[in-house]
Amino acid sequence: MSTPQVVAIGGGHGTAVTLRAAKQYASMITAVVSVADDGGSSGRLRELLGIPALGDLRKCLVALAPDGSVLAETMEHRYQAGELAGHAVGNLLLAGLLEVEGDLVGCVQAAADLLAAQGRVLPASSVPTYLMARGSTGTTHGQVAISEGGVIAELAVLPEYAPAPAEAVAAILAADQVVIGPGSLYTSVLAAAIVPEIRQAIEDTSAQRVYVCNLRPQIPETQGFSVSDHLEALERHGITIDVALYDATAGLELGVPSPLVKSASLVGSNTLVHEPGKLAQALLTCWKQRQ
Repeated sequence: MSTPQVVAIGGGHGTAVTLRAAKQYASMITAVVSVADDGGSSGRLRELLGIPALGDLRKCLVALAPDGSVLAETMEHRYQAGELAGHAVGNLLLAGLLEVEGDLVGCVQAAADLLAAQGRVLPASSVPTYLMARGSTGTTHGQVAISEGGVIAELAVLPEYAPAPAEAVAAILAADQVVIGPGSLYTSVLAAAIVPEIRQAIEDTSAQRVYVCNLRPQIPETQGFSVSDHLEALERHGITIDVALYDATAGLELGVPSPLVKSASLVGSNTLVHEPGKLAQALLTCWKQRQ
């Protein structure tokens, strides 16, 4: 049996774990990553330079770098003092490459080439995007404010028709398996998945679409959520999946049972994040069971 082409969709930390898992079983890997972050170093560079958020792209590039890469370690280094305090070296590198390349897709590919990345990283949108949420506290703008707000009923990406790179759409349509998540449900995962052309590609692809649930509710963004609440939020935002993976031992309740949901051992010694090896095994099993 041949190995699958895998596309991972989401934000930074969670999608980076998926990429480290995919490196263990996939023949080709593509990350489609949100550029809606407005906090930290990414937010400061957005405000200063008028560019899309770069931090989640950096995290995914580093995840695809060869083990032990000094350049990858350097890209994650943050300055501790002076005017650059808080900035990650990789964010500054990407900002410089973007100014030279003039194109976000080309800039990220140039960084991938420097890193000898074992896959491709693409932005979910080729223009800067912002998040808007409606919920229990009214309308909230911006990723940071939304992540710290109340219950979210509806999330939108602005501008409404933010274009996705043709390469990202093509990768999703050509994939054997599309992995959505894990990560912050609204401010990372849906922030990438509901970009209109990305959402349509997820709907149209013949790939197996797997949603990887977080290990436990994220407070306050998904406080009190069960697996079924995650699935309802995906459906409410037009995201179709075939399988949902969760670890029943990690603290997330199942909620309403669904034939789409499969329990698997996903947590390792660091109980805060998915263990890439276990996630790789669970994703590969899902793909094999579909054959």
